[in-house]
Amino acid sequence: MILLPGGILPADLAYAALIDALDDGTEALAKDLELYAGDEAPVAYSLDTEVAGVLREADARGWERFHLVGYSGGGAAALATAAQNSDRLLSLALLEPAWAGSWDLSEAERRIWRELEKLEALTDPDEFMAAFVRLELRSGVTPPSPAPGPPPHWMAKRPSGIRAFIRTFGTYDLDRESLRRFDRPVYYALGGLSNPDLYGELAARLSRVFDNFTLEVFGERHHFDPPHRIEPERLARSLRTLWERAEAARPALTGTTL
Repeated sequence: MILLPGGILPADLAYAALIDALDDGTEALAKDLELYAGDEAPVAYSLDTEVAGVLREADARGWERFHLVGYSGGGAAALATAAQNSDRLLSLALLEPAWAGSWDLSEAERRIWRELEKLEALTDPDEFMAAFVRLELRSGVTPPSPAPGPPPHWMAKRPSGIRAFIRTFGTYDLDRESLRRFDRPVYYALGGLSNPDLYGELAARLSRVFDNFTLEVFGERHHFDPPHRIEPERLARSLRTLWERAEAARPALTGTTL
């Protein structure tokens, strides 16, 4: 299993609680985004950069087929991986992916994306991050308080990384028809306190693309206190169910790993 984080926390911090909750011999790789591999985002960065990184890590471990989990920006990368390499995936788990193509956007989604694109004009990193966080949450939900003390060193890369994600989302061609042909189980975790005009609408669109689609709502969660960190035991149970469905549907597959 490969787990891709979002655009803020490093993978080991994002998924430590979930990996502990699984704790059943599952081979789990919490993989950092290629976006942050260097001091600056890669030249001509796109979701294809993340897809290549996922496949490289799987190949290095001899994983012919594997389960893929992606949160936020990592969820968008997971969708791109499924569109291009469906034969490599046993299942796909999406934890509020940041983006899922530009087709069939509702007016609510279009409004949110217009607001996100306006963030490009904010030059102060703190102002940028505060505005970004507000857009991700349901109206009236209080944004999380900053952690006490100085920010970790890796935080300095995050505003530019999120900008790079927003730019590639504006130009990337996510192949809807390839996703329609993806016949493995797909799971979507939605926070009840996240912005429904973004993540709720996105879930509804994907439910019309994937035939084998399961939505689970975590009513007290939002995008910045996601279930893999706050309710890892519950999410671990849901992922095991997803993987059992995937294995039962394709008992003849070899070279698999969780």
